[in-house]
Amino acid sequence: MNFREAKVSDIKGLFAVRISVKENTLPDPGFITEKEYEKYLTYHGKGWLCEIDHEVVGFSIVGLAQRNVWALFVHPDHEGKGIGKKLHDMMLDWYFEQTNQPVWLGTGPNTRAELFYRKAGWTETGRRPNGEIRFEMNANYWKSLHKTTGY
Repeated sequence: MNFREAKVSDIKGLFAVRISVKENTLPDPGFITEKEYEKYLTYHGKGWLCEIDHEVVGFSIVGLAQRNVWALFVHPDHEGKGIGKKLHDMMLDWYFEQTNQPVWLGTGPNTRAELFYRKAGWTETGRRPNGEIRFEMNANYWKSLHKTTGY
C-alpha cells in the first residue's frame, strides 16, 4: 500500500473509487465533474490517496475554505484494511496544521460511514437538508486524540 498526496492526474482513479461505493452513492455519476475534483485538489484544499499496484483504492479530500471533508471513500474490494482510517488521519492532521477552525462533513444515516465517524470521535451536530447527518471535529479534540494515538 502506498499513501501519497493526490494530484490532478489521479482524478480518473479517484472518480473510479467514488462510483464503486455501495453506500453514500451519487444519484448521478456525472453529478461531480472532473473540474470540481481539480478545484478541491488545487484551490480549495488538498487530497490524499492510497494505491495498490499503481491503482487508486481509496482517497480523501478536505476543503480548507469550506471547512469540510469533501470526500473519504475506499473501494469496496479494499474495505477493512485500515485504508480509510489512515486517509482520515492524514487529512485531519494536515487540516488542523492549517487552521484551528472546526471541520464538518455529512454522511448518510445508518451507514458504515456513520459508525466510522462516530468511532473516530466526530460529534453529531444535526441533520442537513438532504437528510444526511452533519458531524464536526474540532482542533482541540483532534489534537488530544493525536497525542493519545500517536497519529
